[in-house]
Formats: sequence, structure tokens, C-alpha cells
Amino acid sequence: MSKKPISSDSCLNMTLDSVRESLIGQEDTIIFCLIERAKYPINSPLYDESVAGVPGSLLEYIVKETEALHAKVGRYESPEENPFFPENLPPLIVPPYNIPQVLHPSGISININKTIWDMYFNQLLPLFVREGNDGNYVPTATCDLHCLQALSRRIHYGKFVAEIKFMDAPEDYSPAIRAQDRATLMSLLTFENVEEMVKQRVEKKAMVFGQEVSLNDPDNKKGKYKVDPSMVSCLYGEWVMPLTKLVQVEYLLRRLD
Repeated sequence: MSKKPISSDSCLNMTLDSVRESLIGQEDTIIFCLIERAKYPINSPLYDESVAGVPGSLLEYIVKETEALHAKVGRYESPEENPFFPENLPPLIVPPYNIPQVLHPSGISININKTIWDMYFNQLLPLFVREGNDGNYVPTATCDLHCLQALSRRIHYGKFVAEIKFMDAPEDYSPAIRAQDRATLMSLLTFENVEEMVKQRVEKKAMVFGQEVSLNDPDNKKGKYKVDPSMVSCLYGEWVMPLTKLVQVEYLLRRLD
């Protein structure tokens, strides 16, 4: 069977190995997005609703307008993409894409982006961004948007993981689904040794991708990183993997509808 990472054009070739490969690749994207965001200070006026002169904050305005543009050309036709402001999306201006649907219809609409938004701004951002205001609000907002999109894509991939696991062993999951037993489903989806391996891998990647390099003084910046690798491990352990499992449980609860 194909181990090619999932894309909108290859959904029908989805396997558990292909999903895992895609998730591993998304780790790189998330880490690079965090590194880019760490270039700027917190720039708090970007999030102040009384500053921008537009409804909500400047950040919200930029995200809404970007999503609206992307919606017009079909970004959210893909089951891999989930908007943060779905109520704000205009209709398509291009012909609909012929995307294979491998997810159960009842689970496609699961969207926990409000939770991801709250986690990112209220819990994660203060962990790796320095205090200050350099006035670079639009570049900062762009980095925030890229971080949000990367985290959302990774977490909502739980839908694909859940579908694959269910199709591989429906007899394991069906009794708990019929009983709407969230605790049993969460137990079936939890593999602590795998989660620990993921945390170690993303921490090592953050060391490799984010280490400061100096040609003139190669030892001077040894061990200095653009983003604290332990923070990336914490991100996965405290939020990314638990929220992914939450998506999986919500999907499975609807799988027999």
C-alpha cells in the first residue's frame, strides 16, 4: 500500500503509515512557524480591540480577511483545512474541487479552532515570545496566522487518524461508540510510549532547526536556540497530542451515525 503523505489528491491511498508520515512532516512546519514568530516581540497592540479601528483586534481582522480570500478560491473545500471564523466565509468564486471524501460525513464538520486560538494566545505565546513592541504588526500577525494554521491542521488530522483506526479495527471501537463512552475511546487511543517518543523527537528537531550558528565563533552560541526545545516538547505533550485525541474521540462518537 502507498505510504505517500495524505494530500487532497491522494486521500484514497490513505494508510496509517501515510498519516504518521504526514504528521511527522507537520512537526517541521510547526517548529519553523514558531521560530519565525519568535523573531518578533509580543507586540500587544496587535491584539487590543481598542487600537486598530476595525471590528475586533487587528489580528482578528487580518485572519478573517485572509480566510475570506482563501475561501473564495477553495482552501476550505479540503478536509484538511478548518477555518477559525467559519461564519465569515464567502462562497466559492471558482468551480468546486473534485476532492475524494474519505471521512465520515458526520465527522467532517468537527472544528475545535476556538480552543486552539485560546491555547495559542493565552498559554503558548507567552512561553516563547519576549516582551516588547517593535511596531511590526503585520509581519507579526502573518507569523501568528501561520502558527495557528499549522497547529490547526495538525490537531484536526485526528479525524484522519480516527478513520484509519476505525476502519482497521471496527470491532474494537464500535461498542464504545454505541455506548457513547468517551473514557473508553480515549483509553483505546492513548499510547504513552508513542507520545513520549513524539515529544523527544520534536524537542530534538527544535534543537537542530533552531540552534544559533556563528561562523566566527563556533562555540560562542553552542546550546543557544531560537525557540526553547523543551517548550516545543511541552507544546506537544500538553496541547497538540491531547487536542488531537479529543478530535479523534469526537469523530469516533459520530462514526456510526
